[in-house]
Amino acid sequence: MNDDIRRHYERYTYPHYPLLAAVRPCDTYALNLDSLHARFNGVLPGPHVRRILLAGCGSFSPYPTSLANPGVPVTALDLSRSNLRRARLHAYLHGRFGIDWQRGDLLDPAAVPGEYGFIDCFGVLHHLEDPLAGLRALERRLAPGGIVRVMVYSRGARRGAESIRKALRLLGVKDMPTVKRLIRRARQDSRFGGYVREAPELSFDSGIADAFLHPRARTYRIDEFMALVGETSLRPLLFAHRGALPGVAAEVERLRRIEADREDEPNFILYLGRETTGGCGLAADASVMLNPALRSCVGALRLAPVHIPPRLGYPNPRLGLSGKRFLRRFVRPVPVRELSAEERERARPFLDMLFLVAFRG
Repeated sequence: MNDDIRRHYERYTYPHYPLLAAVRPCDTYALNLDSLHARFNGVLPGPHVRRILLAGCGSFSPYPTSLANPGVPVTALDLSRSNLRRARLHAYLHGRFGIDWQRGDLLDPAAVPGEYGFIDCFGVLHHLEDPLAGLRALERRLAPGGIVRVMVYSRGARRGAESIRKALRLLGVKDMPTVKRLIRRARQDSRFGGYVREAPELSFDSGIADAFLHPRARTYRIDEFMALVGETSLRPLLFAHRGALPGVAAEVERLRRIEADREDEPNFILYLGRETTGGCGLAADASVMLNPALRSCVGALRLAPVHIPPRLGYPNPRLGLSGKRFLRRFVRPVPVRELSAEERERARPFLDMLFLVAFRG
């Protein structure tokens, strides 16, 4: 069903990060299952949902996802043996073992059976012949209360790459040497030259192949994407791309304005939930804890300020001594009733950032 996609990734593993490229645990905070489940359900996940699926894992994501979730079973699914082989090597080199590696097709009902509490499907749906079938396959594998993160190409973000990709296909250019020769000869003042100059992924073959030689890629306007989601029972929870507003409806309106004005637009990153019950905030019967992925970066011996790149759309502040000291208080859960009014107010922005999470029980 997806043989052309499989052949593409057997030849060009993607992404092609250096094998020694490492991430800090704090960089993975938006992948932590406990924090995501508490954010959108108001409780920590039970044993039956403490499973993670990487649907189209590529050659890198199993490593940071496993790092974010020590002790949680992670299944890495991909069509490509080459992607799985490199992802396994990268994970092993950084001490991440115990990942379940599965070669298979997301659309195959027999692949990766069971239900998962978190599914990450980043940059996959837009390469499928039937993206709705792919989204429904994710939906079927989500446990009640489960969360899936999807990323799809937006029309605006991919405008340059798609115009070049289509032009190359019209010219019959399908091989890497010819594309690289055209890149070398591209005039700096041309659209092609301008795109090449601004696209760092074009410095390696798999990046060039993903941009210009992929056999299937579609893009979405925001209303098209939301209509796709609307064909399922999945509930939009939070956009997480650059500049995203915290409310789903407000962000959809912002993206519509961006599209109308043809301004720079990000690819769409959206968390979706199946039968999620909503967060509990700072309810009187709730407790607050530190996102487990941040524990090492707020330790008492970490004196230097820490900057954690944003993963939920809006900027994160630099954490100095005072901020780290405050967050350190929540390494073990603290009942909300034990917090002063001032501490509750100070905690709120950290809850929005997912640095802290609130839960009942």
